[in-house]
Amino acid sequence: MVYISNQVRSIWIVLFSLFLFNINAYAADLPDFTELVEEHSEAVVNISTVSHVDSRAPFQFQGNMDQLPDIFKHFFGQPQIPRQDGPAEPKRQAQSMGSGFIVSKDGTILTNNHVVEGADEIYVRFSDRRELKAKLIGSDKRSDLAVLKVEAEDLPAVKLGQSKKLKVGEWVFAIGSPFGFDYTVTAGIVSAKGRSLPNENNENYVPFIQTDVAINPGNSGGPLFNMDGEVVGINSQIYTRSGGFMGVSFAIPIDVAMEVVAQLSSQGYVSRGWLGVLIQEVNKDLAESFGLDKPYGALVAQVVEGSPAQKAGIQTGDIIIEFEGEEINLSSELPQLVGRAKVGETVKLKIVRNKDTKVIKLKIGELTNDKATTEQIQPAEQAKVNRLSVKVAALDKNALADLNIKFGVKVLHVTEGPASKAGIRQGDVITSLNNQTFKSVDEFEKLVESLPKKRAVPALIIRRGNPSFIVIKTED
Repeated sequence: MVYISNQVRSIWIVLFSLFLFNINAYAADLPDFTELVEEHSEAVVNISTVSHVDSRAPFQFQGNMDQLPDIFKHFFGQPQIPRQDGPAEPKRQAQSMGSGFIVSKDGTILTNNHVVEGADEIYVRFSDRRELKAKLIGSDKRSDLAVLKVEAEDLPAVKLGQSKKLKVGEWVFAIGSPFGFDYTVTAGIVSAKGRSLPNENNENYVPFIQTDVAINPGNSGGPLFNMDGEVVGINSQIYTRSGGFMGVSFAIPIDVAMEVVAQLSSQGYVSRGWLGVLIQEVNKDLAESFGLDKPYGALVAQVVEGSPAQKAGIQTGDIIIEFEGEEINLSSELPQLVGRAKVGETVKLKIVRNKDTKVIKLKIGELTNDKATTEQIQPAEQAKVNRLSVKVAALDKNALADLNIKFGVKVLHVTEGPASKAGIRQGDVITSLNNQTFKSVDEFEKLVESLPKKRAVPALIIRRGNPSFIVIKTED
């Protein structure tokens, strides 16, 4: 039998008491969401959509039909036995679900565009289980926002905050319908601000709020609240490898959202500012090759013909470091600032050109939905291997016109050397080297031979229609 002295017992009692005290103190510091949820959950809604699909439309097999056994082909639009046309069969309905929130008492509701995109009917279910049909006032794919309207009065509306006042580390919480479970509450902290998440067209006009609030399918379009009960964001995306929450979620800042809402409500579409440049990030090697003391700014890889940037004198190779006094640290910050600028407004850009800083005034244009397309480049023939270890050839007039360039050389072959180490590939088109252009293959070769030894020099290339700068380090 083991005996514990009174002194040892007293020490253990004191330590255990301190442990309980620390737990209680820690729990007291944690936020209490109960009153906030009770007060604001009524303004959150569930959104369901219906899309009518012709039941006779065959499913499209995504693969090689020739590799599919004959017995299965009639399931994928290739019937073995012809059938005669008959009366139309009843249409089946495809449904999707998401979240939203009421922004005005007269029934204006905000949600994500992807929640209602392609819907034939939209229904809104309220906390009292009422369900009303909603009208789509307007939507914007670039910001993934949609404005709905229901015929109702004196509805509970959310209180809007200011996302620009959010601080990394502060508590936030979400209310939504993940997997159809209405009015689910999850909480976490702001992990980061101004995250760039390019869309399917490689555009990034939204500086997302990153949180660790649990967001899952069905939460889309729901509100992100701060601890004052104000909506500061709209839950929009998650980063996942499993299809479910993995600790990283993203919300559209309410400041950005309400600018979009105002335009959708007044004119039915969103007008965004446009410069007419293709930009890229400035990494350490590019910063060194362009003479910057640190990597920052947006490097201009291409200037669109007839664009505001061209008219103002912006050139390929310029580095935009300020927009209207706002410093550009990451290139992704520039499209967000330009997109929110008023069309027709004159703005000031600070750029670095040939290691000199200058200010350019520019009149903002309007972004359209037009997209430039580029076809496959057809190479001309033959050249020699140079000190960069590449073989190049001139492009014909059609290829130059397709790429909207005056001259360039296509890389026919790459061997071990400076070019291959820099990432140059067969098929790339080189349009400038060490910030110098050329008008023939001979000029290009002379420029290669004149490059300084053991130096990092920028090269502008076009790959699959997309221009970008890379850094080549010469050897000798």
